[in-house]
Amino acid sequence: MRRVSPPLPQWKPGVAIDSPVSDMIALDASTLDVRETYKLMTSGVIPRPIAFVSTLNENGTVNLAPFSYFNAVASAPPTIMLAVTYKSDGSKKDTLINIERSREFVVNSVSEWMAEPMNHCSADYPNGVSELEKVGLCPIPSDVVSPPRVKESPFHMECKLHTTVAVGGGGAGSSTIVIGEVVKFHIHKPAYHNGVIIPEELKPLCRLGGTSYGILGDLFDLDRPKL
Repeated sequence: MRRVSPPLPQWKPGVAIDSPVSDMIALDASTLDVRETYKLMTSGVIPRPIAFVSTLNENGTVNLAPFSYFNAVASAPPTIMLAVTYKSDGSKKDTLINIERSREFVVNSVSEWMAEPMNHCSADYPNGVSELEKVGLCPIPSDVVSPPRVKESPFHMECKLHTTVAVGGGGAGSSTIVIGEVVKFHIHKPAYHNGVIIPEELKPLCRLGGTSYGILGDLFDLDRPKL
C-alpha cells in the first residue's frame, strides 16, 4: 500500500479524457433469473466494504456473519445500512432474526489478517451455533449493546436498530435492509489520527464478484473542487 499521484494530475474541467469504453451489452433485468442477476450485481458493484456483524442468538451464543451489501447512510445521527438477503429457501438468516428480536448488533470491520476466518463464518452453520467460537476469533464486551465485538477487528460500531425495509417478495434474491444507528465507535489507536481513520493501518478487505476479494494498493488524494 503506497501513496501516489492521481491518475490525471494535469486534467482541467472541460478537457476530454481517453476511455477504453466503446461497445456496450444491454441486458433487460426482467429477463434474468435470480442467479444471473446476483452475479451481475456482485461483480459489477465493486469494491464493496464488508460488515462483519455480531449478534446474539436466542440461546445467548454469538452469531457472526459477513455482509457486503453494506455502507454508510448518514452522519447525524451516525447511521449505517446492510442488506441481509434471504436464504435460498426463502427463510430469514440468523443475523436478521437476531436483530429484529434484540434491536442490537455490532459491525466489525474486516482487515487483511482476518480474511480466512471471516470467509469461514459465511458457511451455513446450524441455528444457535457460534461462528465466532468455531473459527477461533475472540469476543470482547461492548459498552452499550449486548452483542460482543471482535477483538481482531480494528474498527467496531455498536449499533441499535433504526428501522428495516423489506425489498422484494421475501423469496430467494429478496432482502431486508437493516438501518442501524451507531451509538459507539471503537478504533485501533494507531489507525486514528486527527479525527480520521488511516487506511494504511486499517488494511481493509473488500468484496468483489464470485470468490474474489481485494486489498488496497495505490492510494491518492484529490481535493474537493471549489467553484
